Amino acid sequence: MTHRSRVKAVAGGGVLLAAFLTVLLLPGFVSDFRASELAYVAIYAIAILGLSIVTGFSGQISLGHGAFMAIGGYTTAILVADHGVTDLWTIPVAGVVSGVAGLLLGVPALRLTGLHLALATFAIAVAFPSVLKKAEGVTGGSQGINLFGVEGLTGAIAGVDVFGRHLTFNEWLYYLSWSIFAVLGVSAWLLLRGRTGRALRAVRDSHVAATSVGINPAAYKTAAFGLSAFYAGVAGSLFAIATSFVNPATFPVALSLTLLVGAVVGGLGSLWGVIAGAVFVQFLPIWIGKLPEIEALPASVREIANEPGIPSVAYGAAVILVLLLLPGGAAGVVRKLRTGL
Repeated sequence: MTHRSRVKAVAGGGVLLAAFLTVLLLPGFVSDFRASELAYVAIYAIAILGLSIVTGFSGQISLGHGAFMAIGGYTTAILVADHGVTDLWTIPVAGVVSGVAGLLLGVPALRLTGLHLALATFAIAVAFPSVLKKAEGVTGGSQGINLFGVEGLTGAIAGVDVFGRHLTFNEWLYYLSWSIFAVLGVSAWLLLRGRTGRALRAVRDSHVAATSVGINPAAYKTAAFGLSAFYAGVAGSLFAIATSFVNPATFPVALSLTLLVGAVVGGLGSLWGVIAGAVFVQFLPIWIGKLPEIEALPASVREIANEPGIPSVAYGAAVILVLLLLPGGAAGVVRKLRTGL
């Protein structure tokens, strides 16, 4: 190992250690409500990680991952509320159910590319809330499924004791979400840094070249869809646990677009950049919504910011600015800094 490689390895280990300590200790320095918000960051990061696999690595543009999150969320809600299954056990089941749905979608998606694939997956996201409303006997229709106070929801009322420490529900959700993100993130890194990752990138860059070296593009693209849907299903399961309630409005059409924005902001094809994308989609709308409360701003600006719909306009403008100024996302900025150094 060269000196440069040793330095990179030590630096990487230091970053991982710092990240681990930050996640471990942060709840002790923030409010219970803030811990809940940070748990949502981890949930979004898991879903964006799955989207990054299918779009950033295999080159398939998906605008339907909100539907896969809904499948995972409803799987957990139905198992907990109707069958008395503990929520923790439903998380992998939700991932598998969504993963199977992703595989089933991945097969016909092989015939589509680019804009046609994006529109087809978006159509699924648009239609899925109506499907949930129609399947009232299973999904509860427009009323949805309430999990609050249900016995299978861990720590929802009294909290939970872990290693001798009492955690509130939001703290428990924080540690649960970030632990699952760490496991899935490391798993994705191990999978994509090897032959599978190289094969997916080859398929993304050129089908002809990939086929010429013995790679089966159809198999890898379908597998990428299934894996990404699995991640989205796990995120949807955690989302259902966090909200303690699901209905068609819990997983709106805009959720799929939000996930894509997070993937682009973090940097397509970057596994760690998904955290930056998740922070962006979770906190930017909140910060923009607080503009009318900032007394340092002129009264006219605060008055305009208080108009209905303005926060959404500001959010859209912020997204456009980020895409124009940081086309490579957060990961691209870090790469440029490292190259410059």
